[in-house]
Amino acid sequence: MFSSNGNGMDLSIIIPMFNEAENAEHTFIRVEESLSSLTGDYEIIAVNDGSTDNTLEVLEGIAALNKKIKIVSYPGNIGRGMALRKGFQESKGEIVVSIDADLSYDPHYIIDLIETLKEGPQIDFVLGSPYMPGGGVKNVPWLRLWISKLGNRVLRFTMPNRIYTSTGIFRAYRRKVIDSLELESDGKEIHLEILSKALALGFRVKEVPAVLSSRRKGKSKFKFKKTATSHLVFSAFEKPMIIFGFIGLMTLGIGLLMGLYVAYLRFSGGLTPGRPLITFVILLILGGIQILSFGFIALQIVSIRKEILRVQKENLELKKYITAKGSGVQGIDE
Repeated sequence: MFSSNGNGMDLSIIIPMFNEAENAEHTFIRVEESLSSLTGDYEIIAVNDGSTDNTLEVLEGIAALNKKIKIVSYPGNIGRGMALRKGFQESKGEIVVSIDADLSYDPHYIIDLIETLKEGPQIDFVLGSPYMPGGGVKNVPWLRLWISKLGNRVLRFTMPNRIYTSTGIFRAYRRKVIDSLELESDGKEIHLEILSKALALGFRVKEVPAVLSSRRKGKSKFKFKKTATSHLVFSAFEKPMIIFGFIGLMTLGIGLLMGLYVAYLRFSGGLTPGRPLITFVILLILGGIQILSFGFIALQIVSIRKEILRVQKENLELKKYITAKGSGVQGIDE
């Protein structure tokens, strides 16, 4: 079912966990049930993100009985981004899937993601999408759902591929995508970082319908302020002219309209030369032009960023090649 990557591992499932002692055992059972039809070899990597309950003890107990389960753990809760980065580093699969510990997405969709990747080399990674046609949502609190939908709708206008669901964790990547990215995010914004960098490098994405459900056990980790801020910052970073252009044109437009009003007063004889309105109009017009110029500068920065990402990708490929050659030479010497 899979193509070999030389590591002897076909599929890696990465599951970040923070205080998921109640869900851990059930999650592993459901994931393994969903993989029962696979013919290749797989591993499940549970990343304990500094849990303060007995999640680590539960994971270690389960892993002791199941060799397919691997535990990665570190002290202190840092965030989902760090957990995924650690999982990516430890994974060896030709295909890498990330999924929530609370099974907000039913694990049977893992097969759908893998089958989509098998459609051909023109697809590099796949997103499980509840907001695209055919997807759905069940029992998610209305406020959280509304915020999520609004955020993804805004993000859809900033992404080059008009993606319906940009913020979900449920994804499948080809190994080359993961190996080509230098990731930095520690929080949930990592999903946007991966998407942005992968698309900038020319990797091709496809969405497949999936159903998002509310967690049944444990406490939700959703934080409105942090999520909203990351969405806004990402939108501004990806399409700076959306913000700079809007503010700049609005400021310039108000300045021009007020300028026409000042001109009318001037020719009608109702304008006092020392009125501060004249200075205010000049400031609005100059400010609008300045803000628009910032937008154009930001576009150049985005272009330069893409070139930097390509250089980083080439450096990672070169490093991997040198490491592989060094290992080969060492093996011969031994």
